[in-house]
Formats: sequence, C-alpha cells, structure tokens
Amino acid sequence: MKKRILSIVLLWLFVDVYFFTVINTLTANTFAHWAYWLVDVSIVTGVIFAIFGRSRDDSPKVISWLMALMLLSFVPKLVATPVLLLEDVTRLFRGFPPRSVWVSQFALIIAAIPFFGLLFGLTRGRHHYRVHRETLYFPDLPEAFDGFTLTQLSDIHAGSFTSHKGVNKGIDMVNAQHSDVILFTGDLVNNKATEMDPWKESFARLSAPMGKYSVLGNHDYGDYIKWAGKDEKQANLDRLKKVHQEIGFRLLLDEAIAIEKDEQSITLIGVENWGKGGFHKYGDLVKATEKIDDRQFKILMSHDPSHWEAKTLNHLKHIDLTLAGHTHGMQFGIEIFGFKWSPIKYVYKQWAGLYKKKNKYLYVNRGFGFLGLKGRVGIWPEITVITLRKG
Repeated sequence: MKKRILSIVLLWLFVDVYFFTVINTLTANTFAHWAYWLVDVSIVTGVIFAIFGRSRDDSPKVISWLMALMLLSFVPKLVATPVLLLEDVTRLFRGFPPRSVWVSQFALIIAAIPFFGLLFGLTRGRHHYRVHRETLYFPDLPEAFDGFTLTQLSDIHAGSFTSHKGVNKGIDMVNAQHSDVILFTGDLVNNKATEMDPWKESFARLSAPMGKYSVLGNHDYGDYIKWAGKDEKQANLDRLKKVHQEIGFRLLLDEAIAIEKDEQSITLIGVENWGKGGFHKYGDLVKATEKIDDRQFKILMSHDPSHWEAKTLNHLKHIDLTLAGHTHGMQFGIEIFGFKWSPIKYVYKQWAGLYKKKNKYLYVNRGFGFLGLKGRVGIWPEITVITLRKG
C-alpha cells in the first residue's frame, strides 16, 4: 500500500514539474514561482510525513485535509497534461521553440475546470444529497407488497460530521420520500459509539410507518483504533448496539424477521459484516436464513458488496434483493449522462448502483456520510428509494 502511495506521489511531482512550464511561460514573476513550489512541496512533505511518519491521535484528520489539498493540486494539472504533451509533440518537429503563450493559457483554463469542481465537492459536496430511484419487478413478490417502497441509507460515519444543518437537510430529504420502511446497511460511526452522541436527536427523526432496520458495518466494531483491552472494545460495541435502539432502529445480527402486510409477509435478513480480503468475516448467512421458508420473498442487508458474489448468489436459499454500501463510490468519480466511473471500480466489481445476476439483484448505496476525504467529488451522498413491483 505504501509503495502504491509513493508511486502516486512521484507521479504528482512529475506533473508538478511539467505544469510549472505553464506558469513559467505566463509569468516571470519570481514570487509566483516561489509560491507555486512552496505550496506543492509543503503538501507533498505533509502527505509523506503523515503516511510514513509516526502515528498520532490526530493523524486521520490531518490526512483528510492533506488528501483534499493533494487532489486540488494534482488532479487539475493532470487533466491539463495532455494539452501540454500534444504541444510538445509538435515542438519536436519545429526545433523545440519556447512553449506557446496561448497553449499555456488554454492549459490553465482546462486545469481550472476540475479545480473549481473539486473545490465545490470538498466544501459543499459532503451534503449534496441525491435521491436515486429504482423500480424492481419480482414474480414471487406477495400481492400485498406490490408497490411497497423502501429507503436505503448506508455509511453514515457520524464521527466525520460537523454541520447539523447539512445533516438535517439529508434527514428531511429521507422523510420526504414517505417510504414504508427505512433500511440502514452499516457504518453508523467511524470507530466509537460516542461519535453518535451529537447526532442522535437528528437521526431519531427518521420516520417510516412499517419500521426502521439496520445492520453493522466494518467500522462499527472498533477494529481500526487501539483499545485498552478487549473489555473496552466490547463495551463500545455494546454501547453502539444500544444507540441503534435509541434512534429507533431494529438492529439485525445474523437474523431474519417478517414484515407483514394484509396477512402476507416478506422476510428481511440482516447479517453482520462480511468482506473479502482483509476485512473481518463476522457475518453468518447460513445462521441468518436457517429458519426461513425458501418460498418467502427475501431482502438481505449486508454491508459489504463483496459478500454478494462470495456467498449470497450461490446460497441455498434464493435471496431476491441484497442491499449493501461500504464503497462510498470512493467519494470521487464521474457520473454523467449514464456514464459512471470511480477508481474504486478496480477494487470492487459492484461499487455503486444496481446489479443483477441469476435473477437476483444487488443495490450498492454510495453512502450518506463521508470518511477520509472531507467531502465528495462527483459521487454525491445518496438516499436510495426502491419500489417493489410484482411481475
């Protein structure tokens, strides 16, 4: 991982040197030149120190800000690089004259577009909530549930929030959907249950006539910080489970419940976190489904989408719809006119939106909150509304 980060930093330094030719072409001002290098060298030094230096209690916050500054510095220049490369190809055949002023001006304009886009994402994007709607058809859906609606939330990460106004804006949007149930697919906090204390009143306002249900995510277990001992860590998890209850959610821990309507029912399943690679595999889908009639229509809440292909698709009992989160869409990418891209796609095959295999659906929520990067760029915080139809 550190080698990969170091490779990115080296690429960043190369792009910095290359883009400096634009600055040098447009101005001979010594102060501008020094300012250019002072800013970038300071950020690079900070990133290297934060990642490779001694760990400190405030390092996650420091790294978050450095990530934001790194994106603002690196991405705009990288986007403008093809313009400079194209000119350099032509300069090779012209005796390599000085760089053109108008090309440098054009490269600066090109760089400004992602710069201001990033600036918006890092300052306003964290609460730029978007409602994603899907209507799914199932032949085995009970008649009483034709038109049943559910709102999915995921990855709240309360420890990252700083704005009550921003959070309440999202909660109001959730309630405005008037869904039958609200389903939360994990990561209520970053590490500690106490992170929810300032936000319990806000999230308790979430309302759905047929209930609110939740599962745990990988961050909820407190696996990413040091504890005084196992007892302290367990106490934190026990406290977090009570927080779910205090804000009105029924937490499902490798278990299933029936949601009933007009003497018919569907089954809602919730498993503990299960993830591929280095993530803990706490969840037990066999245990969660052992008492379920296979003829029942089933919805599974499982935080990590890798659980779907690894366990759910080939599970003995047919699970119609799985809801997951976890990826955040990396909080960085592009979604426009049906096109969808984020670097996270090279890690997770299913990373945002709707997927279908073997007549089974998976929906991956992009996350309500944020972690690491202090904002969102292109991949906005999500409120998912799914309508179930028979057919």
